[in-house]
Amino acid sequence: MEQDEWRNRARGWAALLRRLAADAIDLVFPPVCCGCGRLTGDARAVCPSCWGGMRLIERPYCEVLGLPFAFDPGAGVVSPEAIANPPVFDRLRSVAVHDGIVRDLVHGLKYRNRTDLAPMMAEWMIRASDGAVAAADMIVPVPLHEFRLWTRKFNQAAELARSVAQGSAKPYRPDALRRVKRTSRQVGLAARAREENVRGAFAVPEGVRQGLVGKRIVLIDDVYTTGATVSAATRALKRAGVGDVTVLTFARAMPGPI
Repeated sequence: MEQDEWRNRARGWAALLRRLAADAIDLVFPPVCCGCGRLTGDARAVCPSCWGGMRLIERPYCEVLGLPFAFDPGAGVVSPEAIANPPVFDRLRSVAVHDGIVRDLVHGLKYRNRTDLAPMMAEWMIRASDGAVAAADMIVPVPLHEFRLWTRKFNQAAELARSVAQGSAKPYRPDALRRVKRTSRQVGLAARAREENVRGAFAVPEGVRQGLVGKRIVLIDDVYTTGATVSAATRALKRAGVGDVTVLTFARAMPGPI
């Protein structure tokens, strides 16, 4: 009993010290908006002005592609795009349209080493997943090729996936998928060129195949543009026996208004 009491007191003191340390950090470095730098009450937040500038992707939308509808057609409706060209993945969900503050956050994470943004972005992704994260067996990032990872030092999709897994208490499985082909950058390529660029770029290692059969996976990337990359990754997962793949991204390129 005395030992348990001592442990409880130790945990209490540790929690108090963590709170005091956090308060001290906030005093020296006050929390600011992740978009514009204005003072906020939370270090993992954006100010009301930046929040109002985000074009969030919310219902009603296509159950498969997550494309917003101009009006509510009813539950379970699929868009003409999904009917004409069914994706290889089972569904796509994204937080917001890739412009303004959303693009700034993506670029901050990807090009300016702002890995501190990942936990906040992941919280929004979990909400935007529409229950897919809660139903998943594991969270898998779209991997970088080893050479690209060496030059960039980190994988932005992996940072987001790790934070999604931590925020949802789901297994994080970066080993489930490998990028076996060194591809050119997708930026600036047309849709057909993107598909050719990533064809055969991904593979599931033999040692993990058996553990993926029939599983429900959430595949994480930062931005959905044409879908070429996540489609190639999904094909590799499905060939390995994965039962269900939800693609979850923070941003989505979308030319028109929503």
